Amino acid sequence: MTATIATQLADATTKASFISGIQYLGQAQSELDRYGAAPVIKEGESRVADSTAVQAAYQTLLAADALRYLMLQMTGEKASGHPGGYASGAEAYAALWMLGHKNMVTEVGHHAPGFYSALFLDRSLEAMGIHTVSDLRARFRERHGLLGHLSGAIPGVLAPAGPLGQGQHFALAGALLNRDKLFPVSIGDGGLGEPYIMSAFQHFLTAYPATTNFLPVLIWNGYSQEHHSMVSTTNNDEMIAYWKAHGFKEVILVDARDYADAANVATYADSTAFPMANRIAFTSRVLSAMDEAAGKAMSGTPTCFIIKQLKGAGVHARGSKSHNLYPGDTLTATHMVDAMKQRALPEEAWKLVRTNFARAGGGPAAQTVVTELERNIAELAPLTLTHHAVGANAVPSTSMGSLVAQVGTQDADYIVTNADGNEASGLKVINDALKIRHPTTDPLYNQHPDGQVYEPLNEDACAGLAAGLALFGSRALWLSYESFAINGLPIVQTVAQAMAELRRKTPSLVCMYTAGALEQGRNGWTHQRPEVENYFAALMRNGNVYPVFPYDANCVQVAYDWAVRTHNKAIALFCSKTALPVYGDMASAQEAVETGATALYDSGNGRRGTVVFAVSGDMVLGPVMAAKTKLEIEGFRVRIVAVVNPRRLFRPSDVAWNTVAEADDKFMSDAEYETLFGGDMLIGVTGGASAILEPVMLRSRHRRRDMLCWKRGETTASPAELFALNGITEKDIVDRVWALSR
Repeated sequence: MTATIATQLADATTKASFISGIQYLGQAQSELDRYGAAPVIKEGESRVADSTAVQAAYQTLLAADALRYLMLQMTGEKASGHPGGYASGAEAYAALWMLGHKNMVTEVGHHAPGFYSALFLDRSLEAMGIHTVSDLRARFRERHGLLGHLSGAIPGVLAPAGPLGQGQHFALAGALLNRDKLFPVSIGDGGLGEPYIMSAFQHFLTAYPATTNFLPVLIWNGYSQEHHSMVSTTNNDEMIAYWKAHGFKEVILVDARDYADAANVATYADSTAFPMANRIAFTSRVLSAMDEAAGKAMSGTPTCFIIKQLKGAGVHARGSKSHNLYPGDTLTATHMVDAMKQRALPEEAWKLVRTNFARAGGGPAAQTVVTELERNIAELAPLTLTHHAVGANAVPSTSMGSLVAQVGTQDADYIVTNADGNEASGLKVINDALKIRHPTTDPLYNQHPDGQVYEPLNEDACAGLAAGLALFGSRALWLSYESFAINGLPIVQTVAQAMAELRRKTPSLVCMYTAGALEQGRNGWTHQRPEVENYFAALMRNGNVYPVFPYDANCVQVAYDWAVRTHNKAIALFCSKTALPVYGDMASAQEAVETGATALYDSGNGRRGTVVFAVSGDMVLGPVMAAKTKLEIEGFRVRIVAVVNPRRLFRPSDVAWNTVAEADDKFMSDAEYETLFGGDMLIGVTGGASAILEPVMLRSRHRRRDMLCWKRGETTASPAELFALNGITEKDIVDRVWALSR
């Protein structure tokens, strides 16, 4: 035997061994001889040639059963995981892959086992060392393995899925950036209760009527996680009308019940219990209807596909009881064994499914989906910064807005999102340059159908599209009133973690929040949300999250110029929309952003010792600057340090910086820290959450230290009154110094 022949035989053995670890192989099927003699996706092709052919339907059905079986083996290995929801739509998922559509996302994190099964079958998971079913079982729900919910760390997975109601944003972003590809997004009828899914679709279709290359796939199975879904009593006509009312011109619904041969079948039918002929007929309709839906979506018609089938079809239980496995749902439990045996396929069928899936879409998803490659984006020329004179007054948000306009002018794919209006945040300059995207052209309101400013009155949709665009490789900016941003933060957190795991560079997700709590007095406590800062403070240790607090109109420009050129980070800038004093030049701003902090003022000497103020924010510097004059008269040396980029002030061991993509190991040294913050007493001052100053206080060796920060909101006539309510006035600061000095 020659070496070449021996290698070929070894390769063939390796390829066949992927089924190693399958607990049960099925008996030969007569249909397999009839309809499975050869893969319906031919070598060199990327999809089934004829979606109406019975061979295509049968082989799609085999794929659906293979997905169900693998989910049971994988989740049963750990008696943990969620097979039921995906199982009810397995035919739809299989149809999409057989049609070559692998750029698929989901809003259902619990569908992860099904996605992993598909990625195993198409050989994507070989990139992480998963070659056999035994590997698949061993690596499920393990560190450096297959996480319980979808993650960008998994080869071939386009976007994370965890919190419900997020998946549509990734599909919309993908469609916008890749007009030649279809982006299906699966949605569960339990998740359909999330308030923002449908409004996000409708606003996007109004703003981007020509971008229809996304396809919502509703998995309508009658149940949510622990009970009947809230749309379980909706009839088919009502469900179709619901989607049409939200902008979808075509709604294609395939109901498994229509293919049952028994009378009085339940509203939600289980096609896996049908005779084989009925199963093939049902799958044939799913496949051809999915092909029709994809074609319409790709050719300019907003389209939705709905598969209606009982939750848990073909797995270990039905209804909500199929949602997840419990400790007793092991691979030796009778009900699990019975379910696996019912779905078991002969070896020839496994090989057929793998061949089709590996060829579908032009190859493994890990090599072909859009997020596996670094996207080419417009190169940014140096931005023109406006140098405001120290001592002058300038609006921080407006100063940053001029840079945003420059970026949008250079990068046609750049999108700015804002739910509450740019003008209200002192950012009209952005609207003037980039225009609000709106079907009605109106120069008075800067509206234009081709605008780059996306303004749904929905923070989830704003944060979601910006986050999706950044994750998929494009620049974007989410602007928000700090008071309302709370509704958009979950997807920022999800995408920040996803960016930390990516194997490619992508522009950072940049956010800017204006009108913090101190500017919102007359609006009352409903608009005062300092917990937004607390949210980012909690994420700083993640390794790639940076809350940034520019102290004036010069500093915010430097901060944005830095942020827009970074990669794989989530960066949140906080600044005011009020004209405030300029405290430093561009050089000091550069130092503050790069090192984390800069000294804005130091009186140089004082007989009573040195008091250091560590201040985060811009407006809050007002009472601190006022207090320093009185303190100097009373004999104190005063140093005011602006804490701008607090993540850089942690010690390296405090942050998981070396675990993330595009790792950043820049941290202030102990010597630099002592130069800035060393003194006789240290007082942290912030108009927001005290947690932002944790890095400063953590490293402090001062015996005498204290904190003045936000306590609560109230309706007030002015920021000064709100300062007083929270104990951050000039007098409060002076009194605190005297109390510490005793």
